[in-house]
Amino acid sequence: MSVELRDLELLAATADAGSLTAAAERLYVSQPALSQRLTRLEDRLGMPLFDRTGRRLVPNAAGRRMLVAAQHVLNELGSAMRDLQELRDGHDRRVRFAAQCSTTFQWLPPVIRAFRERHPQAEVRIESVPDDAPVPALLADRIDVALVTKPDREMDRVHLTRAFDDEMVAVVPADHPWAARPHLTAPDFADAHLILYEAYDQTRIPSTPLPLPPQAHPARITTMPVITDLVIEMVAGGQGVTILPNWVAAPYADSHRLALVQIGAEPMTRTWYVATRRAPRSPLMDAFAEELTAQLARA
Repeated sequence: MSVELRDLELLAATADAGSLTAAAERLYVSQPALSQRLTRLEDRLGMPLFDRTGRRLVPNAAGRRMLVAAQHVLNELGSAMRDLQELRDGHDRRVRFAAQCSTTFQWLPPVIRAFRERHPQAEVRIESVPDDAPVPALLADRIDVALVTKPDREMDRVHLTRAFDDEMVAVVPADHPWAARPHLTAPDFADAHLILYEAYDQTRIPSTPLPLPPQAHPARITTMPVITDLVIEMVAGGQGVTILPNWVAAPYADSHRLALVQIGAEPMTRTWYVATRRAPRSPLMDAFAEELTAQLARA
């Protein structure tokens, strides 16, 4: 079974236009030729991709699934071609940024605003990276600047600038028994149902250490996608408790009636860094990294 790029273009054009005649005009081919291409594609896949509703062709379940893939591939290819044109013409104005362990970005707009005032033609793109691992993405040139805290085996291959220290806190409903505690100890977690980002999945090899005091053994751990709003809603709904950086959790405390509780007699802190490749780096990348570091240090 094989699917070519022109098959994906056919799917996208037909779904958008609603007929082979209109799709053929968009693709600058004849309608009979496009009809034959669709028939051959459906034969290779072993199922039809469109249903006829009146005079319109409407994607069926198989067609809708293929259309998701087609749109993803075509959008990514279009983006890549634009990037290559900018690189060819010497006008690459992108800065690609990723933040580890967070989908909460209330602090980011001031960074971008200040950066754009200095570099009005620049474009900042917020990227997601596989497995919440920005250091490999930096080294592979998929992103340019990252905000990181978790250790990585390749951390010594990137340039790190210390941004700030932050405290890891337990996040619980305001009426939870922990909310009245000055701090938590390892035994407190014995009956806890922890809801954590999927980066803490202990079945992974290597696994990321859990953000817990030594000797803490929670009764149950559920991992979820790195979507802070989702984790917060689960906790607010009484489905469990979580552990988050204070700066990530604090904006939700009032709106979701949550309490943030210290872990351990001494606060559990970790350091955040602004990471970039050692080389090559453009002046724009350095300027964005400097603005990010400065803004976070003032926050």
